[in-house]
Amino acid sequence: MSTLKLPPVPPCHREDAMEIYLAFKGIGCDSAAIINILAHRDATQRSLIQQEYETAYSDDLRKRLSSELTGHLKKAVLLWMHEPGARDAYIVKNALRGTVKDYKAVTEIICSRTSSQIGKLKRAYFTNFGTNLEDDIESEASGDLKKLLLAFISTSRYEGPEYDESLVENDAKALHKAAKKFGLSEKTFIQIFSERSRAHLSAVSIAYHKLFKKPLEKAIRDEAHKNFEYALKTILRCAESPPKFFAKALRKAMKGLGTADTALIRIIVTRTEIDMHYIKAEYRKKYGKTLNDAVHSETSGHYRTFLLSLLGTNH
Repeated sequence: MSTLKLPPVPPCHREDAMEIYLAFKGIGCDSAAIINILAHRDATQRSLIQQEYETAYSDDLRKRLSSELTGHLKKAVLLWMHEPGARDAYIVKNALRGTVKDYKAVTEIICSRTSSQIGKLKRAYFTNFGTNLEDDIESEASGDLKKLLLAFISTSRYEGPEYDESLVENDAKALHKAAKKFGLSEKTFIQIFSERSRAHLSAVSIAYHKLFKKPLEKAIRDEAHKNFEYALKTILRCAESPPKFFAKALRKAMKGLGTADTALIRIIVTRTEIDMHYIKAEYRKKYGKTLNDAVHSETSGHYRTFLLSLLGTNH
């Protein structure tokens, strides 16, 4: 459930484009005006605003926003302006660029998405960059992580609630046997974690605990290498509850000295129109404070205003 608050009367995208254009005029950009519009428009409305702005003013709105805004606000707004598939594609592409790869970001995006969302990501990736997502993962990732990511994005998984109970028990036993081998038999884990539906994998986790008196996640933590472990845990946790997974990820981004703003922006922007309402509920339940209050204490200025606008009511 989205936390995006839209105006009660559908806004005119021509008027929105004009107000944004006026916000760019004069000395300095009126960031508050930009936020007041864009933080309260859905993906379709944002696309219409971009089209109208380009038509009316012969200017690329994203490029203008990039030149007018700065810092974390700029990163957040530019990410927000993409439609979901393209947004995921840009996050993955940027994470794979450079000498230091952000495999955590790549894993978080890919392993938390449904098959239909990954289909949109792959199409947007090719459209925007002219290369296949599979080819970039093949060249930039390595080891078990690469094998798992390639299997995960290449497999179409059922997204319904039904599952085969006998297959669930067989999978639990197969994973237990694989986990007992030296270094963990990655082939079995990759096959089951990439091919099974979320409902099925969640049931496997329950069955594993019942049969072997040990959480499946503990077997992963004991045996897997760091990046591979995080990918398996992301798939499993999102099978059980995406809101819980992202609530914990947000907590980690804001915990300790300094804030991991890239992760904070990525999660809030990508989940606002999907399940942020439930993520907020999980956050408050687990950590005893609202996500809005946590974000307020860790950010400042227009950047804070933008993120809080996306998060909606403080509850």
